Amino acid sequence: MEQAFWLERWQAHQLGWHRDDVNPLLIAHWSGLGLEAGSKVFVPLCGKSLDMGYLASLGHEVLGCELSRIAAEEFFAEAGVERERLVQGDFVHHCGGAVTILEGDIFNLSRGLLKGVSGVFDRGALIALPPEMRQRYVALLRDVLGKQARTLLMTLEYDQTRIGGPPFSVSEDEVHEYFRETYRVELIFSEATTELPPRYVELGLGGADSPVHQKVWKMSPK
Repeated sequence: MEQAFWLERWQAHQLGWHRDDVNPLLIAHWSGLGLEAGSKVFVPLCGKSLDMGYLASLGHEVLGCELSRIAAEEFFAEAGVERERLVQGDFVHHCGGAVTILEGDIFNLSRGLLKGVSGVFDRGALIALPPEMRQRYVALLRDVLGKQARTLLMTLEYDQTRIGGPPFSVSEDEVHEYFRETYRVELIFSEATTELPPRYVELGLGGADSPVHQKVWKMSPK
């Protein structure tokens, strides 16, 4: 998607993807990655997700990346955490407590910025990107993270002919295609969900005749 699309959504506060609680699937499955407290965790296209605060509460150093300054500012304000703001290169670093949010274009990330990352939580990055950008995103992760980061990935799968994303449908075959060369890919959760944006429900998605499956993937380096 064009950057203007997301920036306009934040300006208008049209945040259908944002949860007002910690994602229960993160709570249920994060420990399965086996990351120790103190591990550095990357959350791509993080928004102002409460999941970052949860990961920090487990003892992780959390690094998010987000295009919108509004999102970064609201995360720390709503968490009641004072932040420092530092401009370095292509990114503005918003730092507070155990969380740092890099404000800027994710495709400008470098190995130096993600040095030491050993875990990734992708709840909404892959499914936020259209097909032509997903390959680029996966290649970016491989280039800047190498092959060592364990990943918890969440996807949606539904009839994409009924509605365009975001969030986009990403099939099981796609996930394996994207990650199998670098990771052992394991589907650990799959269930029909009704937690959908209103426009999806209005078009009949999420019902018995057109289910939307939420899936959780565990990926560990080969």
